[in-house]
Amino acid sequence: MAKLTKRSVDYSQWYNELVITADMAENSAVRGCMVIKPYGYAIWEKMQQELDRMFKETGHVNAYFPLFIPKSFFSKEASHVDGFAKECAVVTHYRLKNDPDGNGVIVDPEAKLEEELIVRPTSETIIWSTYKNWIQSYRDLPILCNQWANVVRWEMRTRLFLRTAEFLWQEGHTAHATKQEAIEETETMIQVYANFAEQFMAMPVLQGVKTANERFAGALETYTIEAMMQDGKALQSGTSHFLGQNFAKAFDVKFATKEGTEEYVWASSWGVSTRLMGALVMAHSDDFGLVLPPKLAPIQVAIIPIYKGEEELDKISVVVNEIVAKLKKRGISVKYDNSDNRKPGWKFAQYELQGVPLRLAVGPRDIANNTVEVARRDTLTKEVVSIDGVDAYVADLLETIQENIYKKALDFRTEKTTEVDTYEEFKEVLNNKGGFVMAHWNGSAEVEQKIKEETKATIRCIPLHGDKTPGKCMVTGEPSAQRVVFARAY
Repeated sequence: MAKLTKRSVDYSQWYNELVITADMAENSAVRGCMVIKPYGYAIWEKMQQELDRMFKETGHVNAYFPLFIPKSFFSKEASHVDGFAKECAVVTHYRLKNDPDGNGVIVDPEAKLEEELIVRPTSETIIWSTYKNWIQSYRDLPILCNQWANVVRWEMRTRLFLRTAEFLWQEGHTAHATKQEAIEETETMIQVYANFAEQFMAMPVLQGVKTANERFAGALETYTIEAMMQDGKALQSGTSHFLGQNFAKAFDVKFATKEGTEEYVWASSWGVSTRLMGALVMAHSDDFGLVLPPKLAPIQVAIIPIYKGEEELDKISVVVNEIVAKLKKRGISVKYDNSDNRKPGWKFAQYELQGVPLRLAVGPRDIANNTVEVARRDTLTKEVVSIDGVDAYVADLLETIQENIYKKALDFRTEKTTEVDTYEEFKEVLNNKGGFVMAHWNGSAEVEQKIKEETKATIRCIPLHGDKTPGKCMVTGEPSAQRVVFARAY
């Protein structure tokens, strides 16, 4: 089995190699698109299941809207089209035919669409044209819809999971009778994302709002969760947008109020994507492979028999099958790998590469001693424990591993977060230490752009929580309401 490039040597190369060798995904025949392989998709499915449960607990329902959006819809909301125009894939014809000159298949020039269609980069426009038919009165509100879908954004520079021309995501789109309800929805969903990231991905995140320059196209306010990767770069990991009445006005979506007046509907939208898969890899994994939090691991426990001959395997299997049954009864996903086409050493390395949180090894000596060897993926440590009560031991250990992975990531973020007061100090920290740099900023787009051009660092968010002490802008010396979070980012 080929060794991975070390993170300290080439972090980007390490990431690409790991995603491919751990069997998560691979590049496809279509430029910029990926194939998510079964093991990678199993992780995404676990993410989906937990997020979907959380959405439904907060009153949301799933629906599905078309992949194609009439081009005219985009021109209805000016800032929205400005934000996505460069990334749109456009369908102009609906038929192919054989070239009479023998040049293979060509687009039939007579099959031109009357109106061109955009392959959805996001669904606000098609959804709000639909909501116009659903909403007449305050009794029809709120609408709390989510859809699981694919989107296309024609990216020029792509990287598996982090940035691809087509990716999977969920997008929530809600309609409300009041501004306050829509804002509360926006804030609720960013909290849902933060809870998911920390409780399931074991990935600490900062919650905050984006600057005007970094807002979603068409939003009045964008809330974000920002995570730190092991190379000190930030990764935007989920966003929630307060859309005000922009899309309601663009598509003339009004409702009759209780008082009998007519008003435009208030809106929010929010989403996370398969980019979370990249975050999961980069936040926790090491030079030996994936490190998966138990709550998202497709296989939480792998059991490998060590034996010579069928007779020894049969004796081991009797014991292991009992362990498997007990673990499954506790809701733990377990794989008993008694395949004979690979040696135990290869299996150990493979499960380590794929980030399986716990590996159990059982041989004849273990059977005689009523013990089993337990290996932890997060710490790469082993211990021998009694088979009696091993299911309870494993259940407790999986919780410990989940907590330990989170604590390690949190400690790293703390170590890599620095407060600075001067622009010189800012640049020095950014170049030599990296991570999150907390600094004062005067709130102007011009200063924000200057910092970005000179340092390649962006304002990741204006934090919602923590220190709100005012100060002076590190660049201009002008008043600043609070420190904001700067970082270089993916």
